[in-house]
Amino acid sequence: MKRRAPLTTAGVLCLWSACGPTSPVTPGEPQGWAVVEPGEELPGGAATTQASDVQAFSRPAPNLPTERLSAFGAGEALFEADWFAAPHARADRDGLGPLFNAVSCEACHFQNGRGTPPLSEDQPTVSLLLRLSVPGTGEHGGPRPEPTYGDQLQTRSIPGVPAEGRATLEWEERSGTFADGEAWTLRAPRYRLTQLAHGPLAADVRVSPRVAQPLVGPGLLEAVPEAQLLEWADPDDANGDGISGRPNRVWSARRGRVELGRFGWKANQPDLEQQNAGALRGDLGITTPLFPTEACAPAQTACLDAPTGGIPELDAGKLDALTAYTAGLAVPARRGHDTPQVLRGKDVFHRVGCARCHRPSLDTESHQRLWPYSDLLLHDLGDGLADGYDDFLATGREWRTPPLWGLGLTRTVSGHSRLLHDGRARSPLEAILWHGGEASASRDAVLQSSRAERDALLSFLDSL
Repeated sequence: MKRRAPLTTAGVLCLWSACGPTSPVTPGEPQGWAVVEPGEELPGGAATTQASDVQAFSRPAPNLPTERLSAFGAGEALFEADWFAAPHARADRDGLGPLFNAVSCEACHFQNGRGTPPLSEDQPTVSLLLRLSVPGTGEHGGPRPEPTYGDQLQTRSIPGVPAEGRATLEWEERSGTFADGEAWTLRAPRYRLTQLAHGPLAADVRVSPRVAQPLVGPGLLEAVPEAQLLEWADPDDANGDGISGRPNRVWSARRGRVELGRFGWKANQPDLEQQNAGALRGDLGITTPLFPTEACAPAQTACLDAPTGGIPELDAGKLDALTAYTAGLAVPARRGHDTPQVLRGKDVFHRVGCARCHRPSLDTESHQRLWPYSDLLLHDLGDGLADGYDDFLATGREWRTPPLWGLGLTRTVSGHSRLLHDGRARSPLEAILWHGGEASASRDAVLQSSRAERDALLSFLDSL
C-alpha cells in the first residue's frame, strides 16, 4: 500500500501562482538560491513588525508617522464595529443592508486574516462570497450583473426584506501520487444555490466564489510603482518562457478613468479606497460617497424601499479613516529565514520557477525594498481553478498573483489553513497541486520532486 502524504502542514497560504521551472529539481546539496539576501528578513522594510502572534496582521507599521496614528485608530474602530439596520439608537452605526453578507469588516477578515469556506452544509457562507454575472460587459467594462440578483449573492437581509438565497458546498475528492509513490488527495468544491427569493438565476449565470484575503501590507502594495509591474508584464509571452503575466485595467470611480488593477483576486480594484468602498456596499450594504446607492437590483422592490442610514451611510471622513487603517498595516518579519532547511526550500522555490510570478522583491519609488513574493499581474492557472467569470480584462482562467508575505502565520492568525480563491486547498502543497495553465510546469516539477525537497519547500513557505 502506498503511503499517504500529510498534506496539512504548519504553513498556510493564499493562491500560489504560476511559474515555469528554471532548472530541474535534483537531489543533492542546495544550489545558487540557498543564500541569505540582504533585507529579506524584513519583508516590509521599515514597515515590518516583529509580532508573530494572533495580532501579527493587525499591527500598525512601525514607521507610521505619529500624525497618522489617530486616523489609523479611528479606522480600526470602524473595521471592528458591528453595524445595525436603520433606524437604530446608534445613528453612527446604522445603515446595515438592506442586503448583506456580514455585519462588520472583521466578520470576514477575522484578525485581518483569511476567510474560509463553510466546513459543513449547516454553516453559513460568511467569509466566502459568490460573485454573479452573465456574459457580456457591464458599466465601464466590468462584469455584467445577473439581471435579478445583481453582482453578488447576499445571503442575509434586514427585517422586511428577503435575503437573496443560500449557498451550500459539496466536495468531490481527487487523488494521485508523486513520482516517489507518495499519495495525495485534493477536494473540488461544487456549489448549490437554494432558497432563491426572486426565482431562478439566469440560465447563463456565472458564479465566482471568493474568500476574504489577508490584510498584510496593503498600503505597501499600493505604493508599488506601476512602471515596475509593466516591466514584468509579458502578455504575449515574447520571451517564450511560458509565462504571460498581464495587468488588469479597471475603472476608477474616484478619478473617472481606467487604471491598473492591484487589489482583489482578479486585480479588479485600483486602490484601497475603492476596495474598501466596494466591500462596504457589497458585503455590508453600507453606502459611501464613492458608491452612494444600495446594492438592490431593479426588481427587488422591498430592498429599494427599505429605510437607509442616510445618504451616504458612511461619510467621506470615515471612509478616509478606514482607508488609512488598511494602508497603515504592517508586514510580519520572517521567521528562521537563515536556517539550512528554509534556505534549501528557497532554492527549490526558485528552481521550479515559482519566482517568475511570485517575484520575491521590488523597490518602491521611495527606494524601500519590499519582499511581497508577487508581481500583482494576471496569470492563466488552467481549467482546474477556472470560474468562467470575466472581470474587466481578467478572463475566467486568470487570477492575480497573491503576495505570499505573512503566509506562514495564517493558521496562527486565522485559525485554519484554507487556501486559494475559494479556500478549497487545505495546505500549501494542495494549493500547488491545483495549479495548471502557466503553472503546469512548476506543478509538474513539484510532482517529480523528492519528499525531502517538498518538505524544504514547505519550510520556506512557512517562514514567509
